[in-house]
Amino acid sequence: MASRQRPISPHIQVYRWQVQMVTSILHRATGIVLVAGSLLFVWGLWALAAGPSQWADFSRCARSIPGFLVLFGWSWAFAYHLANGIRHVLQDAGWGFRIPDFVRNSWTTIIVSLVITALVWLAAMQQWGAA
Repeated sequence: MASRQRPISPHIQVYRWQVQMVTSILHRATGIVLVAGSLLFVWGLWALAAGPSQWADFSRCARSIPGFLVLFGWSWAFAYHLANGIRHVLQDAGWGFRIPDFVRNSWTTIIVSLVITALVWLAAMQQWGAA
């Protein structure tokens, strides 16, 4: 049988990227990040209960630059997953199914998650005296 050059469909190179595709992928990815970050949260709770030495170790890791980036990323993942979850609940109620609404709501979800993350970190920095 002769081999033919047939297109592979559906294939990622066939589609033009849209914000809806990105929000769908981000929702799944942030869910995974939240699970991994929750393990770090449990480590922090364990360190708090275990005593000053363990808490000092955890605090040193959390206040380092990589620790800060992980905490910042985890907090954004939480804010995004929350905002996108609310968008999904509204869609389940029958709101926002027209394509222009869907695009606008997708961008709104991304922007709201960034604003929530910024507000949380500004409040945290003020609490720590860094801002």
